[in-house]
Amino acid sequence: MADYTLRDVIPRFSNARVLVIGDIIVDHFLWGTATRISPEAPVPVVNVQREELLLGGSANVLRNIVSLGGKGALCGIIGDDAMGKKAAELVEELGVPTQGLVVGQRPTTIKTRVVAQGQQVVRFDREQTGVPSKSSLNALLSYLEEHVHTFDAVMVSDYAKGVVSEQLMIRLHQLLHAARYREKRKLPLIVDPKPSNIHCFVGATVITPNHHEAMQIAGIRISDEPSLIAAARHLRDDIGCEAVLITRGEAGMALLQDDDQLVTIPTMAKEVYDVTGAGDTVAATLALGLAAGCTMNEAAILANHAAGIVVGKIGTACVSAVELGDAIPLNQS
Repeated sequence: MADYTLRDVIPRFSNARVLVIGDIIVDHFLWGTATRISPEAPVPVVNVQREELLLGGSANVLRNIVSLGGKGALCGIIGDDAMGKKAAELVEELGVPTQGLVVGQRPTTIKTRVVAQGQQVVRFDREQTGVPSKSSLNALLSYLEEHVHTFDAVMVSDYAKGVVSEQLMIRLHQLLHAARYREKRKLPLIVDPKPSNIHCFVGATVITPNHHEAMQIAGIRISDEPSLIAAARHLRDDIGCEAVLITRGEAGMALLQDDDQLVTIPTMAKEVYDVTGAGDTVAATLALGLAAGCTMNEAAILANHAAGIVVGKIGTACVSAVELGDAIPLNQS
């Protein structure tokens, strides 16, 4: 039994360093009201009142790490365009170095969401996916080779835009192995995966698919606890990871480790307004917890509390250290 409570862990986040690798996205929000239907087509007319640009994708994982009081850095690709410059500015505003931002030969990925009366009306994406150019990949690898050993955990946030590739993951595993041998410490590798790239994540410490991704990867329909256990075991054994954390929306989370005991964690959400970015919050909190020395079970419980907070907010939201501390019962260990 731990001689500390989960609340005691949160101040330790300030000394935890997490490197986030993955697809950088700019989340573009148009906020307004809709009171009539267009005479041109059966769609609402939104009177835009406010516009907002936020870090999304892997960059939103970084936002959550910083918001929770941790230290972080971001490795990914931005475009040589206005949105790429904006993404770099937003990272700088977090007080985070930008050396890991590689200016590539394709435009910055943008997701634009139109929100009226607190509800998303439509989303449209501007992106160019696929394997990065050789020069971009080499720049990413150079950054990792120089910096990865300076962190306490590595978080891979895969949005299937192309940054996370087999070549990058092979080199990352080599670097993590070298750091373990040279510095006598193991850096946990946390992966928020996309099913199309699952073969790249063999040997990860923990993967965090959602319910639908877990079913797709395992090829098992999850309808009850036996099928949930079967899917989690399949993922753990097939990928060779130490743990699988399946996020299940209103059903909470399910954690399976090497002991083969499924731990179900009920949701902490009081109200659900928007699930945008909730997976990023889970990944960020889990990574910070492991970087701060938590057990996998403790880190998963912290992540569950954080998810319960963020789904009660609208838009690409973050959780603060104060909010997380307030959400955890005083004696929870």
